[in-house]
Amino acid sequence: MNKANLTTHSAQKNTLKHTLSFSALTLAVLIGITGCSSDDGENGVDGIAGTDGQNGSDGTNGNPGFASATFILANNGESNTGTIDVINQSASKLKTFNTTANEGVAFDSLGNLLQASDSENGSIKTICQLANRSDGATYTANTDREITGTNTTLVNPKGIAVAQKSGLVFIADFGAMQVTTFGATAAGDTAPLGTTITEAAPWDVDYDESNDRLYVALTNGDVAVYDNFVGGEFAAMPSRTITPSNNDGTQISVNIHGIVYDSNTNKLVLSDVGSASDATDGSLFVINNASTAEGLVSVARSIAGPATMLGNPVDISLEGSDLRVAEKSNDAVLVFSNIFSGESGDITPDLVTSTIKPESITKLGIQNEMADISDSDTANMALLGVAVSSNPGTAGETTGQISRLSSQLNTEIGNYNASQTIESVTFDKAGNSYTTFDNSTTSIGGIVISNKVAINRDGQTYNTSQDSIITGSNTGLVSPKGLDVASDSGMILVAENNADTPSISIFSTCTTGDASPLMTLTFANDARPWDVDYDVNTDRVFVALTNGTVAVFDEVKSKLMAGSTNIAVEDRLITPANAGTALAAPSNIHGIDYDSLSSSLILSDVGSAAVADDGKIYVLNNVATASGLVNISTTISGPNTLLGNPVDIMYTGTDLYVAEKSNNVVMRFNNILSSSGGDISADTSTAFTAPESVAILPAWLNK
Repeated sequence: MNKANLTTHSAQKNTLKHTLSFSALTLAVLIGITGCSSDDGENGVDGIAGTDGQNGSDGTNGNPGFASATFILANNGESNTGTIDVINQSASKLKTFNTTANEGVAFDSLGNLLQASDSENGSIKTICQLANRSDGATYTANTDREITGTNTTLVNPKGIAVAQKSGLVFIADFGAMQVTTFGATAAGDTAPLGTTITEAAPWDVDYDESNDRLYVALTNGDVAVYDNFVGGEFAAMPSRTITPSNNDGTQISVNIHGIVYDSNTNKLVLSDVGSASDATDGSLFVINNASTAEGLVSVARSIAGPATMLGNPVDISLEGSDLRVAEKSNDAVLVFSNIFSGESGDITPDLVTSTIKPESITKLGIQNEMADISDSDTANMALLGVAVSSNPGTAGETTGQISRLSSQLNTEIGNYNASQTIESVTFDKAGNSYTTFDNSTTSIGGIVISNKVAINRDGQTYNTSQDSIITGSNTGLVSPKGLDVASDSGMILVAENNADTPSISIFSTCTTGDASPLMTLTFANDARPWDVDYDVNTDRVFVALTNGTVAVFDEVKSKLMAGSTNIAVEDRLITPANAGTALAAPSNIHGIDYDSLSSSLILSDVGSAAVADDGKIYVLNNVATASGLVNISTTISGPNTLLGNPVDIMYTGTDLYVAEKSNNVVMRFNNILSSSGGDISADTSTAFTAPESVAILPAWLNK
């Protein structure tokens, strides 16, 4: 079939019109007349052939077959500012979310959306687990967080980029004429980690993390390039400047807005809005050898002209070689296929989709497919190390410290101090730490959320430019102990041990400050919890109770998503037993880890907190749907074990690490599920001051 011409454009009305007409097929046939007789007469002369019918008009082009993908489109018109649309590869709308922000969008490695805003005060908002949020939902402080205020120095933040491995956010602040850097878990009115003054007002940034190189789109038509940007402590001066030019060495760029670096080809793609008041003078440029380009650089390809529909291309997103353009003045999303190849000139887009005042576009962030660290499902998994928190009875040098030890427990490879009296620590799939603390003076506890502690915070302490905290009367946290993080669900589950309000409190991983729990789980007989393990595969919560039992809650996330805010009592109660008889007192379960692959439950029992040799490790089999008395299959106890107060445990998928507080030791028991138990020594151990909790750090955290 012949293909019709693409859409024509009316700049006055900003609409797209497609017309299709069809003509009727006509046929004239002259019929010969024969005479009548008893005999057949001779055949008459053939009639004149009818004229051929006219060809019908060509049909309209179908949409190109772009690879399936999902994108986020930020809107900034009078009728839709503060909203984002979730769209497919053809820019068809899937759902809308009210972020209350209006500028650049990017994703962190956990699937949280970060968006800049200058609609009121300058701010950066983090929208937690956007893909899981319902159509029409809105930003809420109990679920999401914001960086804003005088100390932030934010004025008119526009484009943003996220360094996934280092957990840093770079913001092009047009009004402040600077690039501003924060840690990805920062919140509130906090000072930035760094500010880099630019020669002209910046509009967008992109970061090559492998080479620590920042590219900044400037509205004077230049691109500033900063080598060793993070390593150089947010370098004050660019290493070089790229100015797009023609083959004669004459600058052709005017007002660069969108910028994308493609590491596979070492190319830059730029969008230039030209004059913001002109709806016809936009351009796209491709720059080769971007990592070393400098000065007046002849562009490899330029696209401009009336057929392009480029007027104010304010942002761009590259998926493979397909470039999507947020074309604001002409109210459209444009797609140019094979952006790196083809002739320069007045090129028609491969797809044009009408929309209202698009401001920014990016691909939906992809979640890490690995299991959370408490749900290890890989035997003999490689580890970066093991994190251990210290909580001595009297404050000392190690109070508040999280140490990273080698998997063999024979070397300290780094440490970080949360600046609180730590109870327990765990990590999300980005390597951020979540640490519970309490305060006997104020009777208010909380959770410290710290950026990239699993990887690169050696020798550092809590810093509001990178980190944040959940605390205050609304949290209900008084004496929080163990906790677990479900990264893909955006949930923090905290065991609140306070005698008056014992519960499991569930918070958003993105919230901050004096936030209320999203949901609470409470127990029969006001039992008090010490630790919690959420199994994502079964949507089930296992809770270690200090009365020697384990509470089990089913369908927890499902109930939360359905609008429930409280589950009043456990679905089942497991009582560890020997030969059908419950354990004799004192039994005081602290550490808990459920293995969904084997349906086994591993528990640590401190017995009497005042006795340093009565601790035990239990393994219970087939507990997924168990209730009541469940016989222990393996017990580890006795003087050789050094178990007195084993306050926390974590299973690797093969081995079990133990934080043994009363005897100041961290231990590892190998092949725990196949162990015969008894009075056995740990396979490896190390002295450690008052270890309160232990967490494994998989090697994939550093990818």
